[in-house]
Amino acid sequence: MRIAIDAMGGDYAPGEIIAGALEAKDMLGSEDELVLVGDEEAIRSQLKALKASPDTFRIFHASEVIGMDESPVDALRKKPKSSIAIMARIASHKQVDAVLSAGNTGACVAASQLRMRTLDGVVRPGIAVVLPTYNGPITICDVGANISCKPIHLYQYAVMASSYSHLMLDIQNPRVGIMNIGEEEAKGTDLIKKTRAMLKSDPNVNFIGNVEGRDLFEGKCDVVICEGFVGNVVLKLTEGAVGMLFQVIREELMQRNKLLALWFKTVVKKIYKKYDYHEYGGALLLGVNGTSIICHGSSKARTIKNAILACKRFSEKKINEHIVQALAKSAVKSNGE
Repeated sequence: MRIAIDAMGGDYAPGEIIAGALEAKDMLGSEDELVLVGDEEAIRSQLKALKASPDTFRIFHASEVIGMDESPVDALRKKPKSSIAIMARIASHKQVDAVLSAGNTGACVAASQLRMRTLDGVVRPGIAVVLPTYNGPITICDVGANISCKPIHLYQYAVMASSYSHLMLDIQNPRVGIMNIGEEEAKGTDLIKKTRAMLKSDPNVNFIGNVEGRDLFEGKCDVVICEGFVGNVVLKLTEGAVGMLFQVIREELMQRNKLLALWFKTVVKKIYKKYDYHEYGGALLLGVNGTSIICHGSSKARTIKNAILACKRFSEKKINEHIVQALAKSAVKSNGE
């Protein structure tokens, strides 16, 4: 498998990105190839600093970088030589099989959709993230690709995320819930109500109805669908709450019993690793014709390594083929937008 990596994307690029690629390279097969996209001089300088051979990776030079705060579509138009734009372009030309970036999420989504195109039947792609919980993993879609959703988008997120949950997490018949402000059918916006009607009409989707934010951690469903705005807030709120909770408990124990606090620190490391996004690497952009992985902007070498390994697993599971089949037999058909 040939995986293109945006060497310039993320808060710690290019150092951590390249370090992660080096770690992953040793864990891949001889038939796999990692390709770095970015400023060639900066990449080679970093390889030298890491004492790696300059020929370790194939490099595609990109003279421009899209910043995290730039407007995605405008940036892609004004910076055709950016690492994100070039990465998507070489994927569209079949020079690589997958793309991976910790850069501007909107630009990654737009470039993947414009260059790689969408799968047959898909209207809008969505980012799927696995949220580990005590009751098992939950797949949330969308967490940032589309903040102006229509019912058909959310409906297709349910179909695609169900395929993802089944294939990647081995959940046989994923229970699907739609994020709402209450469980009652009368609650919610027109978007939620229309989407719910679509999902109820499809016997191929194991739809259980509305779910609330707290239901994510109570094992009520396996897949949660929502607009990208809502999903992104939920994801980052969860990350912040988990980190704060562990910190508060540790400080409280330190004040009461330092020996107990040291024991807790050891236990916390083990628990936190299980729920740490760095361990899961990147999120799959469901619905594009290829494999596109979007990583957290604060990704470190460990994150990138795990994202690269996850990238290969996504491809091996043939998720795209299953999504196309699932949409082909779905009860609701798309009429454009």
